[in-house]
Amino acid sequence: MAIVYLSLGSNIDREKHLCAALDALVEAFGDLKMSQVYESEAVGFEGDNFYNLVAAIDTGLSVGELALRLRDIEDANGRVRSGPKFSARTLDIDILTYGDLTGEVDGVALPRDEILKNAFVLLPFSELAPQAVHPVAKQTYQQLWEAYDKASQKLWPVPFNWPED
Repeated sequence: MAIVYLSLGSNIDREKHLCAALDALVEAFGDLKMSQVYESEAVGFEGDNFYNLVAAIDTGLSVGELALRLRDIEDANGRVRSGPKFSARTLDIDILTYGDLTGEVDGVALPRDEILKNAFVLLPFSELAPQAVHPVAKQTYQQLWEAYDKASQKLWPVPFNWPED
């Protein structure tokens, strides 16, 4: 079993799709841990604000099998893949880290470069796993967040009700 950290984001029916994704992850992998949910402006395009969070799961699936399972969850939530890379989306689930694996594994780059680039990934990651060590940067996520240029991207915590009552 590997501990896997995932980034989840949505800017279309945000609460609905993130709740559905979390429900699907629990159904597929059992218990999960998650950060707070943060709202952030769209990065790379003009669009509605995103809700983002980081979740941790345990899995025995390979990286490729997991990527396919996550893609199925995205598709079940109406993910459209025909548009530009940076565009509005119902649901985006990315593998951030898979244990301590590095490099390209089953077509997935590990660790995901967005961890170090985007506040909406690094802040919730540092909250969920502050003492975990980035497998390439060799610093904890808390240290990485402390060094991050917080003026470069705006984000703020938002109330989020999951599991839904």
